[in-house]
Amino acid sequence: MPKNKRSFFERLTGSYNDEPEEEGITYEGRASGERIARTDDAMVVEDDDEEGELAMDVYQTPDDIIVQAIVAGVKPEDVDVAITRDTITVKGRRQDARKIESEDFYYQELYWGYFGRTISLPQEIDVDSAEASIKNGVLTVKLPRLDKDRTQKLKVKEE
Repeated sequence: MPKNKRSFFERLTGSYNDEPEEEGITYEGRASGERIARTDDAMVVEDDDEEGELAMDVYQTPDDIIVQAIVAGVKPEDVDVAITRDTITVKGRRQDARKIESEDFYYQELYWGYFGRTISLPQEIDVDSAEASIKNGVLTVKLPRLDKDRTQKLKVKEE
C-alpha cells in the first residue's frame, strides 16, 4: 500500500508517524499528538505521546544570547525551560478546550498537544543569570554569554 503524502503541518512539526500500515487500517496524523486508526467499521483514537517540534529564533546581542519561541495559548507555568552552559530545552503543552469531533473539521492545522525542542547554543552561557518571560504569546529567554577571553587578575595574599 503506498504511503500517504505528509501534510504541511506534519512536515513542519515532525508529528508524522511512519509506522507501516496494517491491512484494512489507515492511520491519519493529528496535531494533538494523537493518531486516528480507521478501519472499515470503526475509528479509534490512539495517543502516541509524540511531541511537535517548537520553532525557535536564536540571536545574539553584545552581552547575551536570546532565544524566542511562539507559545501562544500556553500559560507560563505550563512551559518548562531547562538550560545548561551549552544547551536549552523548552517543553510544554498546548491544550485544546474544545471538544469537536474529527469528522466535523474541514481543516485542522493548529497544533494542540505536547511540544518541545532542545538546541545547542553557539557559546557557553551563565546559567545562574538567565531569565525567561512570556509576552503576547512569545517566550523570550535571555542567556548572558560567558566571555572566555576575559582576564581576571587575582591578588596574591601572603599567608
